[in-house]
Amino acid sequence: MPIAHEIGVAGWRRGFWCLMATQFQNAFSDNALKQLVILVLLASAAASAGDAEQDRLVSLVTAVFSAPFILFAMLGGWLADRHSKQRVMVGVKQAEVAIMAFATLALAMQSLPLKLCAIFLMGCHSAIFAPSKYGILPEILPHDQLSWGNGILELLTFLGVILGTVAAGIFSDVLVGREWVAGPILMAIALGGWVLSREITPVPAADPGCPVRINPVTDLWRQLRIMKQDRDLWRACWGNTGFYFISALVMMNVVVFGKSILQLTGFQNSMMNVALALGIGFGSVVAGYASRGRIEYRLVPLGAVGLALSTVPMGMPGVTADAFRICMASLGFSAGLFIVPIVAVLQHRPAPESKGAVQGAVSSLSFVGILAAAGVQWVAREAFQITSGEVFWLCGACALAIGAYSAVSRGRFIDAEA
Repeated sequence: MPIAHEIGVAGWRRGFWCLMATQFQNAFSDNALKQLVILVLLASAAASAGDAEQDRLVSLVTAVFSAPFILFAMLGGWLADRHSKQRVMVGVKQAEVAIMAFATLALAMQSLPLKLCAIFLMGCHSAIFAPSKYGILPEILPHDQLSWGNGILELLTFLGVILGTVAAGIFSDVLVGREWVAGPILMAIALGGWVLSREITPVPAADPGCPVRINPVTDLWRQLRIMKQDRDLWRACWGNTGFYFISALVMMNVVVFGKSILQLTGFQNSMMNVALALGIGFGSVVAGYASRGRIEYRLVPLGAVGLALSTVPMGMPGVTADAFRICMASLGFSAGLFIVPIVAVLQHRPAPESKGAVQGAVSSLSFVGILAAAGVQWVAREAFQITSGEVFWLCGACALAIGAYSAVSRGRFIDAEA
């Protein structure tokens, strides 16, 4: 029985909104630090390197941030099952304060290895945080509020992405040569996230006797074999992986496209992602309300078609910044429709004692998708000489393939009780 039924509506609402605020802060800090490092590296390479070197730097930072999710997400899932998910999140937020202090040092010393190390540590922090934040939702929310809760979660996540990327653009433009000043600001914000995490609804450990799992490969393989027995869970897992592949490829390509084709400044480049993130947030809320207490599978292929159509004008020669921004908003709205039912399935279907492990596996595969996107970005541009505009068409084709898989594998669309 969800904790919400035991503590009453007022109690679960307070804990839920503190979780939402903590996740907002987490998304903000992740993207502010990662985007700031990307913009600093692009600025330093602009005078001496072409688009190929800039592509390499963007892919490198993305890969470094993604690697911990592959290595440590299963550890995060084990912690989420063995201990209270709320206590795990509190501990992770404490670690974030120290990570931001290290990032300040890395920015002050202008050292590429230290900057990449800071990005890697932030990836470790988020990899361990993710299974607990997703796994706790079905424990503190009533069942009929799960799709709504996921819509709010996605909205606030991408609002955090918006403000984080915008903040990075402001930092890179205003603090030229003094980017380390952003470090203490991010430390203070991380401290606020720790305070908020302490107010999330406390939940008991789902499986206190869960044996130690430290091998990410064998544990991921074991979880995949278990998940494959549930067709809906299996399909949702790979749909989620495909979503993160497409999202990462779009966001990496936007950075390069905005700088080399649209001739945007760092701040303007970050602002271009605002349309995307706002679209995802709005689409997620619409999907949450449209689900009406159910998991609405029909939104998945609908969102996939919208994703594909949105990318068509983006790759056309002569596209203007305003037209591109509209396409980004449409792309985001379609992505919101696509991802909300998938996330709800991933939270609802697993047994209570294995929700953390499943979320760990899902998180690992999500960032396998992101890491693959970093590789595809480089290979498409270097080996096949695909233009940055044409990469958006590749994203649209992938979206159609994922939507078709979702539609065909389900047979016919049936709503499932949340």
